[in-house]
Amino acid sequence: MKKAQNFILILLMLTVSIGCKNKAKESTAKAESDYDTIKKPNIVIIYLDDLGYGDVGAYGATEIQTPNMDALAHGGIKFTNGYASSATCTPSRYALLTGVYPWRNKNAKILSGTAPLLISTEQQTLPKLLKKQGYHTAIVGKWHLGLGDGQVNWNQRISPGPNEVGFDESYILAATQDRVPTVYIKNGRVENLDPNDPIEVDYAHNFEGEPTAITHPGLLTMKWHHGHNNSIVNGIPRIGYMKGGEAAKWSDVDMADNFLKKAQAYVKTHKDQPFFLYYALQQPHVPRTPHARFVGKSGMGPRGDVIVEADWCVGEFMKTLKEEGILDNTLVILSSDNGPVLNDGYYDEAVEKVGNHDPSGGLRGGKYSLFEAGTRVPFITYWNGTIQPGVSDAMVCQMDLLASIAKLIGMEEVNISDSKNVLNALLGTSDKGRDNLVLEATSRTALRSGNWLMIPPYHGVAINKNVGIELGNSTEYQLYNLKDDLGQQYDLAQSHPEKLAEMIKTFEALKGEHDQK
Repeated sequence: MKKAQNFILILLMLTVSIGCKNKAKESTAKAESDYDTIKKPNIVIIYLDDLGYGDVGAYGATEIQTPNMDALAHGGIKFTNGYASSATCTPSRYALLTGVYPWRNKNAKILSGTAPLLISTEQQTLPKLLKKQGYHTAIVGKWHLGLGDGQVNWNQRISPGPNEVGFDESYILAATQDRVPTVYIKNGRVENLDPNDPIEVDYAHNFEGEPTAITHPGLLTMKWHHGHNNSIVNGIPRIGYMKGGEAAKWSDVDMADNFLKKAQAYVKTHKDQPFFLYYALQQPHVPRTPHARFVGKSGMGPRGDVIVEADWCVGEFMKTLKEEGILDNTLVILSSDNGPVLNDGYYDEAVEKVGNHDPSGGLRGGKYSLFEAGTRVPFITYWNGTIQPGVSDAMVCQMDLLASIAKLIGMEEVNISDSKNVLNALLGTSDKGRDNLVLEATSRTALRSGNWLMIPPYHGVAINKNVGIELGNSTEYQLYNLKDDLGQQYDLAQSHPEKLAEMIKTFEALKGEHDQK
């Protein structure tokens, strides 16, 4: 009897053991299945234009309301050391999409509206990488990385462009809102173009009989300050000359709404497969043209109003992700292409009405500058249910998104060039970012290493008087300890010669790689 009881007991134990093992296997399989699903989330980059480190409430702004960007920061990781690669737009966008330092490409400067495509069609890009893993890819918004081969016929399909460097769909403005051509381009073709009214564009010479800001100032609804005195479109003087294409010209005040609707429509039509959306807003770049709904909302004039408008766009876009049931499987990254500028070519009261608002958030400099405010920008990662809210001091750069996203989606063998895998920092599971970063501003470079910033000697004016921004130029080396002196008021180059020598050595080693590639 006792032997029979023991046998039954053993059978029971074996049954329980086998059941536990099977459940464990099922649990492991489910976890692996969940991981397979979660490691290929939708990826959205929301990229603003000239938004400063201090222009967002979560980064200390008190005079302007940005509740939707704040919600992303408070619900995700807010990086205090998040960088664009450069202090101007084209180079930063180049680095974001290619993972390559822009100073390696001599043409990576602020481009005209007729510049040829800056990214080689043979080059690795973030959208190409994602396409290889089954993602659908799209850009909506500002491009400013050149189009065609430099001899563009705007009345035919324009190629190469975004579609030739990895984007399945593209809906863009060619350069910036203040540059011609002032038209939207969908998958290489100008939208709403009347073939009987062809477009002509020239950045050197005006077309006979076409009014400009110089010849017809009475046609202006916005007054130019510097550099914006060529063709007039919608009462706004632009950079460059344009003729024709009347039916295709955009409405400036409707631009934010138009891009938002295109981004929302893309989400709705591609929610059933992994997608990558590069949503590149035009705000708060000049000309600042808020829709009537937002005029006067900030009390700071058009610049403040378009920041409020951009924040609303962010909120409406995030609502769409939630309404379509994909919020929990979408990684959202929000940042800006460079630091802030108030007067960037138009009289729009940005300087007069700034009040107590500090667009640089206590940093020195701004757009065009090698000082911190040129490249340190709002940088937020948000993934509902996956990223736990927090604040990170890890040093990360937009250039690192290529290598980090490659790791996220399981791609091991990728030519990542200058991009660093900082995925754990982006997901908030590590406080370790990159060690060194070569920053760039109008072809000048500097080194951020640890808590230190070193700026080599550069000839040139100390202040760009047109925009009222310190550029970082000096005839001597500059050295700042950013941990103790965030506002860069104390140059330690003379008092810390050993640290300066170490920084110079690191800088030269990193830049020396330029000659090897």
